[in-house]
Parts: sequence; structure tokens; C-alpha cells
Amino acid sequence: MEKREIKFGDLVISEKSKELIKKALDENWVSGGHLVTELEEKWGKIFGYKHNVAVTNGADADTAACLALYDFGVKRGDEIITPALAFASVGSSILAAGFTPVFVDIKRETLNIDPTKIEEKIGPKTVAIMVVHTMGKPCDMDAIQEIAKKHNLKILEDCCEAHGAQYKEKYVGQFGEIAAFSFYVAHVLAGGDGGMCSTNSAELDEVLRCLKDHGRKPGSLYFDHIRSGSNFRMNVLPAAVMLGEIENFWNVFNKRKENLNYLLKKTEDLRDVAFFNVEESYEVTSPHAFSITLKNPKYDYKKLYSYLEENLVQCKRNFGSMPTQHKAFAFLGHKVGEFPEAEYVGSNGLHIGVHHHLSKEDLDYISDLLHVYFKKII
Repeated sequence: MEKREIKFGDLVISEKSKELIKKALDENWVSGGHLVTELEEKWGKIFGYKHNVAVTNGADADTAACLALYDFGVKRGDEIITPALAFASVGSSILAAGFTPVFVDIKRETLNIDPTKIEEKIGPKTVAIMVVHTMGKPCDMDAIQEIAKKHNLKILEDCCEAHGAQYKEKYVGQFGEIAAFSFYVAHVLAGGDGGMCSTNSAELDEVLRCLKDHGRKPGSLYFDHIRSGSNFRMNVLPAAVMLGEIENFWNVFNKRKENLNYLLKKTEDLRDVAFFNVEESYEVTSPHAFSITLKNPKYDYKKLYSYLEENLVQCKRNFGSMPTQHKAFAFLGHKVGEFPEAEYVGSNGLHIGVHHHLSKEDLDYISDLLHVYFKKII
């Protein structure tokens, strides 16, 4: 089998984007500006988000969303519930905003937070639930909204991997107070960097715009900081890259979905050895990546990872359990065994890109590699 290089994501800058980048450089303006404002407006129109605040990246979008909670009267040290399994910036953003993350285990099959385990983690200091639509699969928002309403909790949605995903005919990001998005190179709309906070609240829009500019009060003395914010302003260059592509959003989305479904079809005979992406009849998953979680540790995730990388297929671990499998969160005092589902996925799962620049031959190559690997060990 001849080797083919398969990147997790691939940023190809269009001629229109190049023209906009040149325009930005000619204007000698690289932070904020009219191109960023235009991106905010166009992003909101795709999904019906009323207010959109462009920020530096997805991690900062999560942090800004958490910081906005202070306008509801919460206090530093209060708790935000979030899944144990997610990209590390989820837990880091909660900490950076001055809150304590309270981790909840996931469902192995979906990679998303298990709603049945949320209420046991709610305490007197709990103020919000930050859900993560992992691999573009929507969380069980009916159950989560019911819990939030019962306990008077705010909902923040990390939609970084879930551009265009829908839950019961409603776009993700419409179920809570604020939605956070990332425009990293591997995502459906990619600028190489960049992020967005979307909300349907005019009040929160004002708060977020203040927070992303060091908490400055708009329209007052230049150094009048009324909130604890930071510099979350989006650079104009990723905005220019995305403005050249945003009109093509659904074409990219559909091509990626076609790639994902093709791989799922090609690997149907491997369902006995691994969990793959699942899409229920009431949802539309975003085609972020092709996820593989081994059903038995004997299939050896590390060997599979090395095998794919040796054959030039870039892959990534299925994140791992933040509180128990990443040293960065060790100071919180959690012990291995507290989050068995997240820990299992972290030790037995990986994902591969399905970006729209991949060909059928590329996808066949990925499928062939997986079949060769599993044939050797089954």
C-alpha cells in the first residue's frame, strides 16, 4: 500500500481571502476593525445568533463566557459543572475565569457529558453548566436544560467542534446564555485561529465586548475598567481568511459530512471492535472528525496511534480525562478511577480529520489502514 499524507486539517487560503488580507494590510489595521465586524454579522446570520463577538480563539471564547457570569452576581471560587472528557482548554478556561471546575463523567458511546450524573455534583456553590458538544455531536440538551432550570443554573455551550450542529431542529448555541466557537484550522469554518462568542442577549453582548477589551467601559474614559477582562480581540488576518470562505460554509459542511459518512460506511464491518461517530434521528452532527474508541483495550490504542502516524495519517487522542489523566489539573486532587468512562476513552480512543480537501482515495487509504491493523489482531 503506497503511503499518502493525511493531515488532520488543511487551510487553503482562497483568492478572495488573499485580497481581503491585502486590503487589511494596506489599511495598516490588524486588531478589530470593519472586517471583524463583518465576520460577526455574517456568522450570526448563518445560524440565527442575534449577537456575535469575535475573539482571539476558542479557549478565550470559553474564558470570556465564564467571565460574563459575574454579571449575574456569582463569586470567585463558585463552581461550574463540565464534562471530565474534553479538550483541556475547557477546564483551563473555567480556572482562568476564577471558578472551580466540577467534573462529571461522560457516556462512552457519545463522548458527551452524562446528564444522569450531573445532579449529584450540584452543590451550594454551583452556578453554571458548561456543556461541550464533543466531535460535533450535540449533548442531550433537553435533560440539561431541565436540570439547569430546576437548580437555577446558567448554561454555557462549548460549540468549538460543532459548527452547524443541530439538536431537534435547533442549532447548538441556542440553548444557553452564551455559545463559544473556535476557528482553528481543523474546524468547518477555519481562519487558522480565532473564536466567537454568540448570544441572543443584548445585555450579554455588551458585557462580552467590554470583557474582550480588558473590561473597559465603552464610551467613557479610556482607562475606566469596570470588569476583570483581558485582550480577547480578534486579529484582522483570520477574519479576512474566514470572510473569503464564509459564503461557502454549507458546501464545506456538506463535503466534510460526505467524507465522514463515507468512512463510517467503509468501516461498518469494524463495529464489533470500536465505537464510531453516532448520529441520532433527531440531530445533525457537525463533521468535525472521525472518532474511534476501541471496545477492548487489547486492541491497543497506542499501537494503533503509532501505526497510523507511521503511515502518515495524522491523528489525535480522544482528549483524555482532564482531572485524572492530565497533570495540569492534578492540583485539584482527583484520583484515577473517579471518571471511569472518560478515563477509558482517554486510554482507548483517537480521531482522524475529515476535512473537505480529502479525496475518496485518501478516505479509502484510511479505511484500508484500519482494516489491515484490526485484521492482524482480531
